[in-house]
Amino acid sequence: MATAAELAAMARACALAAEVPLADGPNPRVGCVILNSSGAVVAEGAHRGAGTPHAEVAALSIAGAAARGGTAVVTLEPCNHTGRTGPCTQALIDAGVARVVFAQPDPHAIAAGGADRLRDAGIDVEAEVEVDAARDLNREWSAAAARGYPFVTWKVATTLDGRVAAADGTSRWISGPESRRDVHRLRARCDAIVIGTGTLLTDDPTLTVRDAPVPLTGQPLRVVVGHSDVPQGARILDDAAPTLHLRTHDPRAVMDELAEREVRHVLLEGGPTLAAAFLAADLIDEVVWYVAPVIVGAGPSAIGDLGIGTIAEAMRLREVRVEQLGDDARIVGQIR
Repeated sequence: MATAAELAAMARACALAAEVPLADGPNPRVGCVILNSSGAVVAEGAHRGAGTPHAEVAALSIAGAAARGGTAVVTLEPCNHTGRTGPCTQALIDAGVARVVFAQPDPHAIAAGGADRLRDAGIDVEAEVEVDAARDLNREWSAAAARGYPFVTWKVATTLDGRVAAADGTSRWISGPESRRDVHRLRARCDAIVIGTGTLLTDDPTLTVRDAPVPLTGQPLRVVVGHSDVPQGARILDDAAPTLHLRTHDPRAVMDELAEREVRHVLLEGGPTLAAAFLAADLIDEVVWYVAPVIVGAGPSAIGDLGIGTIAEAMRLREVRVEQLGDDARIVGQIR
């Protein structure tokens, strides 16, 4: 059982991890606190991005000899593989720690097994301490790591009568400035932004983070899905962010390609056809829906035909939260 000092250290480790921006490429947010053999805090660290020292290594480098015989308290099970950096399990063993307390077991098949490796080395291990708090730090990453393809957030902005544009196709601006700023904060949390060629040809979007801090890893990857060519001079081809064109209509092929590129969190900003395809493929995890107090009476709806014939078959969101942003309402809910 974790001691009072270890529980306090875990709360601090979670706080350290939470200070790191959400969008961090393929890596989770992790915090670590080192206690010496008397239970006093001697060092702390957090993982700051792909290729940088993991939280345990960062903390151990500060603790030095004070870590020997002490305890490492970490929000995620120490990794047991060599990637851009070496395994944290070996760093902990080499540092001579006597005990490791961690919160969330590593859901990633490649990196898992750290607890067993530490125990085999004679280190006392306490697992799943304050596990819920640690999981909340990396909700999207955990889902993607466990199942092998990205967590998908579908963002949509509509009028009160469910239209994404007026009858003539105009859509700027349905939502107010507060909602638009919030979208940029949402983009900054994601590794990739996905649209279809229809949205590209209609709106010529930039798809960059502007009214929010840009992630440590840079602008999200811009992804265009569909067989139509991307016109020369399209804004999505500028040098503000990387762009990928996937000539397919298969959402699962899109997810497979993005998983290969270590994308963990996708923001789906496509139109009705792409949204319907992702929903039909059961690939959307979360919905972020902005509703403006605007009525147009005609125009394209937010989503294409899903083949639902009765209300009993309707998709219903869970864990729904509603917030007012200026004159708009933002509705967030989970599908999975």
